[in-house]
Amino acid sequence: MPYRRTPAVEDRLAAAREHLVEQATSVVAEAGWANASVTAVAAAAGMSVGSVYQHFPSKQALAVEVFRRASGHEVDVLGDVLREGSGDPVERLALGVSVFARRAMERRGLAHALLAAPAEPAVGQERLEFRRRYRAVFAEVVREGVEAGLLPRQDPEITAAALTGAIGEVLVDPLAAPAEGPEAGRLVDELVAMSLRCAGARPAACPDDPGGPP
Repeated sequence: MPYRRTPAVEDRLAAAREHLVEQATSVVAEAGWANASVTAVAAAAGMSVGSVYQHFPSKQALAVEVFRRASGHEVDVLGDVLREGSGDPVERLALGVSVFARRAMERRGLAHALLAAPAEPAVGQERLEFRRRYRAVFAEVVREGVEAGLLPRQDPEITAAALTGAIGEVLVDPLAAPAEGPEAGRLVDELVAMSLRCAGARPAACPDDPGGPP
């Protein structure tokens, strides 16, 4: 008769896997993808290397899971602000960009790892997929703004692609070398103003945002 794991065993394994992913995320945020070896992650998690491989067949598989979890959370936060935040579409666009940028600046190491740090090809592929998800949520709010007459006629998909690329490009250097970058508040304000210009809206005061780390 084949062995079947009991619910208690399944719960312990799930908890160990969650702990492992959390610690791997911290290692990536501090040391980058290249230095987030299985040995380093195992040490951070208080596990043996063999235990790590019980949960993930390779370093690549673990890296992909870290990226999916962290990026997925950020896309969800941005989507919630752009779709359900207070204000009209232009105000929500400003707020969404502000929230995204402030969260990135508060956890710079992780944000840089998600946006631009050199990584294995599988992580690079995940990056492309999540850029599509970011573009989709930006396109929704731009389309809504056009339909409401608050933004000029335009192709929301093209504007969303421009916003996604520009926001990432503006943040990359400050995230990689924060000591040399502009003050965070000024950077966020400039990024919001640039995003509104890109969409064809006049820069306006951004509502207070919830902020908070990713």
